[in-house]
Amino acid sequence: MTSALPIPTMLDEVPAAVESALREFFDHAVPATAGIDPRVGVAADILRDFVLQGGKRVRPRFAFAGWLAGSSATGRATTAASAPDAADALRIAAALELVQACALIHDDIIDRSDTRRGNATVHRVFEQRHRRDGWSGDPAHHGLAAAILVGDLALAWADDMALPLPQAVARVWAAMRTEVLGGQYLDIVNEADGDESIGAAYRVMRFKTAAYTVARPLELGATLAGAPAGLIEDLRSVGHDLGIAFQLRDDLLGVFGDPDLTGKPSGDDLVAGKRTALLAVGLARATERERGLADRLRGYVGHRLTDAELGTARTILTDVGAVDEIEQQISGLLDTALSTLQRADLTDSVRDDLTAFAHRIAHRTT
Repeated sequence: MTSALPIPTMLDEVPAAVESALREFFDHAVPATAGIDPRVGVAADILRDFVLQGGKRVRPRFAFAGWLAGSSATGRATTAASAPDAADALRIAAALELVQACALIHDDIIDRSDTRRGNATVHRVFEQRHRRDGWSGDPAHHGLAAAILVGDLALAWADDMALPLPQAVARVWAAMRTEVLGGQYLDIVNEADGDESIGAAYRVMRFKTAAYTVARPLELGATLAGAPAGLIEDLRSVGHDLGIAFQLRDDLLGVFGDPDLTGKPSGDDLVAGKRTALLAVGLARATERERGLADRLRGYVGHRLTDAELGTARTILTDVGAVDEIEQQISGLLDTALSTLQRADLTDSVRDDLTAFAHRIAHRTT
């Protein structure tokens, strides 16, 4: 990574800096794939376009926040740009977006999703190209196979971009990758074996989302900065609470979200059969109220829904109090995270940045 890249001094500057870092990486990585074969280069172009489509850049923000927190606590820098490992922090933060690309590409395959961020999902892009060019074989199967490989390429490139890592940081990076894959596997197993328990939903959230989205990125940045063990523990606690709150908000958006804002069809989580905490709480509360009501809600899970069916499912979730319970949990988790931030050994600027961003992800609409 060259010194010409902008180094953020606050969290709102991270997305633009990460975009610059990713573009620089792609400028070298994509042409190398075209050297294998032009068609491989086309696949790499599709991956690059997907990564640069946008997104909230949540994981890079938290990784850089962890580094800012650790650097301030250890007195290694008066400003981010003056720290000797500032570029390394940005590089690791940007590499997280490639891990995220792998997760999203594969998640869209698993969920049979057609759109992501208002655009065709990667497997649908490959399917459309197959059909357009009149290739032999099944376009849908080709799309799935190609997207799986491109998702794998994104994960490999994440390592290429992040490495080399100090040993302590490498351990966190390795744990994060294993946890997100383990959480994803638990997610599909819960769907397959019909585990509707609230505990099962929270196990998935803990590893697939909380650790990977907030806790581990914070820990990555703080560990790189050599933060004290107590601060890292506080940041892990904040990360767990905000990560669960982030996923609970995602659960609500997956059923009640505005497609124009989320970029995905409304009710997509129900259609995909996701065993979310919202659904688990809804089924538990519906069962307490009336057995037939739970069966009715269960009947709306795992297949295409008409507008009327989606409306009925939403009404049940609302009437049994599941939506209110999830909102209360989000508020409680946010309050706990903010309390931890208040007592943590942080500078006022880092604390204020993290506090503002915590509110934003807990109450987001996209």
